[in-house]
Amino acid sequence: MAMVGLAYAPAFRGRYVLDDDVYVTGNSALRSADGLRRIWFEPGSVPDYYTLVYSTFWVEYHLWGLAPLGYHAVNIALHAISAVLLWRLLVRLCVPGAWLAAAIFAVHPVCVESVAWIAERKNTLSLLFGLASMLCYLRFEPIENSPSPARSMAETPCKFRWRYYAAALVLFALALLSKTQVVALPAVLLVLYWWKRGSIGWRTVIPLTPFFLLGFALAAVTVWIETVYNGASAADGAASLLERILIAGRALWFYPSKLIWPNPLTFINPRWTIDANVWWQYLFPLAAVTVLAVFWLARGKIGRGPLAAALIFAGLLLPVLGFCNVCYQRFSFVADHFQYHAAAALIALITATGWKIAGRWTAIWARKMAQAAAVAIVGVFMLLSWQQSRLYGSAEVLYRDTLTKNPDCWLAYNNLGNALEQAGRVDEAIAEYQAALQLKPDYAEAHVNLGTALAESNQTELAIEQYRQALTLKPNYAQAHNHLGVALAKAGQSQQALAEYQEALRLNPNDADAHNNWGTLLLDTGKRQAALEHFQAALLIDADDAAAHSNLGNALQQLGRTHEAMEQFAEALQLNPNLAEAHNLLGAAWVSTGHVPQAIQQYQLAVQLKPNYAEAHFNLGIALVGCGQPAAAIEHFQEVLRLSPNDLVCALNLAVAYARTNQHQQAVAAAHQAAEIAHATGQKARAQEIQSWLSAYEASTDGSTDVRPASYDAPAVR
Repeated sequence: MAMVGLAYAPAFRGRYVLDDDVYVTGNSALRSADGLRRIWFEPGSVPDYYTLVYSTFWVEYHLWGLAPLGYHAVNIALHAISAVLLWRLLVRLCVPGAWLAAAIFAVHPVCVESVAWIAERKNTLSLLFGLASMLCYLRFEPIENSPSPARSMAETPCKFRWRYYAAALVLFALALLSKTQVVALPAVLLVLYWWKRGSIGWRTVIPLTPFFLLGFALAAVTVWIETVYNGASAADGAASLLERILIAGRALWFYPSKLIWPNPLTFINPRWTIDANVWWQYLFPLAAVTVLAVFWLARGKIGRGPLAAALIFAGLLLPVLGFCNVCYQRFSFVADHFQYHAAAALIALITATGWKIAGRWTAIWARKMAQAAAVAIVGVFMLLSWQQSRLYGSAEVLYRDTLTKNPDCWLAYNNLGNALEQAGRVDEAIAEYQAALQLKPDYAEAHVNLGTALAESNQTELAIEQYRQALTLKPNYAQAHNHLGVALAKAGQSQQALAEYQEALRLNPNDADAHNNWGTLLLDTGKRQAALEHFQAALLIDADDAAAHSNLGNALQQLGRTHEAMEQFAEALQLNPNLAEAHNLLGAAWVSTGHVPQAIQQYQLAVQLKPNYAEAHFNLGIALVGCGQPAAAIEHFQEVLRLSPNDLVCALNLAVAYARTNQHQQAVAAAHQAAEIAHATGQKARAQEIQSWLSAYEASTDGSTDVRPASYDAPAVR
């Protein structure tokens, strides 16, 4: 246990990566008791029917929220327990060097991806239950050699023999509900019985029949969900059976090579080009079949163990060898986490072989050298696992490392863009999304992400174009409809935006974000009560949606229910202290109650969190002018005009701020800019008013002229 903790120490500080948002941070099913019901009884409400995994996440969410430390600690603990169970299983099977095999598995760097990646709780949890199931079954039906399997079945090895059988079946079901890759477990048991007994009779097969039936049933559910909900179509994998065989053959050599020489390890491996017309690609499956044939023919000399280990290794890999459509294989045909279960079989074979060879050495120095080599191997693997775990410290580090090793990985470019955008580095994010689309122009998700980044950079028309491209590629993409609605609303196309929100909710009725955005559109058009209802609908779906709480507070504020509004802003900021919009709206609420210093504090937090937040800059400028600090307000008005060059109201306020600080030339320049904006936007009356004030101000720069254009009042906060 201590070894595992040390090898994976950097993972304790790891962050969320790849689809951790779908499994944990963005999974609304974790938030409520109804969400737990949906996990178990509504297929498609979560990405996979791995209900036990989501249930553990549900429990953890209610224990420590979204703090990643707890999730990482549980994953590491599960892996450590599995290593102990593997040791006990190998001891029961009389495998030489059982402790060394278990130790190597515990700290092998190939396992890092399964342990340090929170979403791969599927692997750590299913392996634990799978090993526990096997141990129980071997208590029910001992595996040691006997003259007749029937005799073993007839005798009672322990008082509660059938209870072990029931426990094994229940534990197998729990393993399947964690990840159906363990579907091969009953076949693994049959191979173990064959290895130890030399044959398999019906009395050995019959008790395992319920295991096979249960496994096939849940495997069928997984295939259905992968195809219907996760888009794992044949087009994403191999187009023909022959190509699938070529993929499987190559994968069967890729995985052992990484176990023997785990360098380099890549989070997302390059996706091979499979071509049935290239002769050398047939060498991989032919070599795999040859090895199995050699093990079969040589079983009289070397024993049945090598063949048994090879069959178990291949059998556990079978669901991810390319014969079934797996969503992940759109990115790569192989992954370290695919061989997490199978790795133990090959590690045990290699370790047992080395142990037997070393056991023949009689010299003391040779035995000590063998012991030192074993310790060195474990130590090297611990160091490599420690280094590999460091990559999970942040999404940016992980994806940059991936791109160093796999420069053509369009998924890594897209996800690096996500990480940069979340860090506020929007321009860098746009470049990464564009790189992803250069490699994969039909990548609908990257079009949406690029659109979102462009919208954040106030390039609304370009954003709309990206969303429409995404929908051309993927018409039923609910998220694209939702984001397009936001962009259309920003462009003033309210009716079109409304239609997009309606379509998004038709495609996904549980889309809290679409309700939230629809409510925002209604609020902007003055339909406050209707907006309120949509925000409440969003919170019924996801009670911990900070943005929905913030927007509900805004609606309440506009309805004059300031106290209730401030409660919603406080709730939003408790859920997400970095939500700049909530800080801005809370500042406006403080202004409405006459607490301007508190408002300034909230506005300052908003612009710190979101430097390109024009509304917060404007509101902060207004509040500073109101508190007699016009000099401090100037930089914020300038920032608004940098972000929105046609903001007439801001240009006027900038002129006012300059005038109040006796910066007369700058005040005149700002007023000229305001007049130009008014002319350009067709506001002729306002332009004439500004020109009149400007003439008077230029004629008297000693402060005798009012520092505001005639009939101009400072606007309310935005």
